[in-house]
Amino acid sequence: MATTTTPDFDKKTDTDPKTSKLSLKRILAFASTDTAGNLLYCTLTSYIMYFYTDVFGISVAAAGMILLIARFFDALDAPVWGIVIDHTRTKWGQSRPYWLWLSIPFGISVFLAFLVPDLSTTGKTIYAMVTYILAGIIYTGISASMSSALPNLTYDSDERVRLNSWRSNGGMIGYLITASFALPLVDFFGKGNDQVGFSVTVGIFAVAAILLLLFAFGGTKEIGTTQKAKSVSIRQSFRAIKGNWPWITLVIVFICYWIANTARSSTVIYYSEYNLGQKNLAAILNGLVVVQMISITVLPYLVKRLIKSHTQIIGLSLAALGQLMIGFAGSNITLIIIGWTLASLGTGIAVTLPFAMLSDTVDYGEWKSGIRASGFLTAVGISFCIKLGSGLGSFIPSMILDSAGYVANAVQTPQSLAAIKFCFTWLPAIFFAVGAIIMLKYVKYEKNESKVRQELEARLGSND
Repeated sequence: MATTTTPDFDKKTDTDPKTSKLSLKRILAFASTDTAGNLLYCTLTSYIMYFYTDVFGISVAAAGMILLIARFFDALDAPVWGIVIDHTRTKWGQSRPYWLWLSIPFGISVFLAFLVPDLSTTGKTIYAMVTYILAGIIYTGISASMSSALPNLTYDSDERVRLNSWRSNGGMIGYLITASFALPLVDFFGKGNDQVGFSVTVGIFAVAAILLLLFAFGGTKEIGTTQKAKSVSIRQSFRAIKGNWPWITLVIVFICYWIANTARSSTVIYYSEYNLGQKNLAAILNGLVVVQMISITVLPYLVKRLIKSHTQIIGLSLAALGQLMIGFAGSNITLIIIGWTLASLGTGIAVTLPFAMLSDTVDYGEWKSGIRASGFLTAVGISFCIKLGSGLGSFIPSMILDSAGYVANAVQTPQSLAAIKFCFTWLPAIFFAVGAIIMLKYVKYEKNESKVRQELEARLGSND
């Protein structure tokens, strides 16, 4: 692999990631990875179905089929990316080089997904499918390397929670930008032409994301992943899953979370426009997701007073409760806003903790099998879950809307309005609640984390 000259951020004044807190510059650099990822991927997941049906001009059934086909690729690309990362050995480390290598392809691929070429209906469907799948595959590489880097940035579990809280807040900034400003920018740049508006807006987001990923690459440093470190074989990667029940539990819970969260975020514009007659309310509600930063910021303090699994259960329960409140609010905008805010406080916890907890399951896998497959376990545990969950979270509503007779840019039937409300309110509440119930299984594994960490440190000391 080619090498380039990069800024030297590894001064002697930096703290030792094995024994103490990371410096602020490294924390901010790592946080910028999720800012970049959310800036583009949340734009893709939040608006692509609406873009396909109401701007690009393909049917809701075709849009749903594209999302379904993309899920087959998601079943393959996350494990593949994880294995590739586990086999990567460079002077820059194992995971962070991908922020350099994939930054420009990521920006271009998402930009292409929001272009409207002059094609036939069939041509548009094929173009949409290819660009959507390509953007998803590249994002998986970004997301997988982001997740696999965390266990190798510090060995301290509490420091991982703190570092991941910063990363989540960085991601929230990216999401807030696209949630609050994407549609107003589309209107501003398009001046009534949403095709132009989307292309210009996403182009600006793409440039910003590329610069953020380059900053992340230059400002972070991995430990224990040098060119001399031993690669993990494909067979060993799969062996690291065997018996790793805390990892399996988190994977199922995280899939439930992403189905629920994407269902509500992808249908909020439909509910606002057709059920409430206030399309701009979608931008207001999306902007209110900024309250996630409150729960994300206090998360390290909550974890110190509660165990991580109980904190995650609280987050998922709050999200479910908020969605139920919206379901019973009817057209009362105040109650809808309160319910949305409560759910957002819960999702702030529920989306953040699994990143840090998966790092602990990497430790568990190493303790049980002797294999530290950080790339594979975190790629599948995070990237695969995000892609599968967000894909299903868009696909399931698209199928429900299609079966209810939804027609874009038209007055909706009572059946269609009921379907939109179900997808926006009750469907997310169900999956949030299911995730909270499954999370109860994780409690017994968390009680053994100190023992696992002590034995791993003893092994590491005996090998020095």
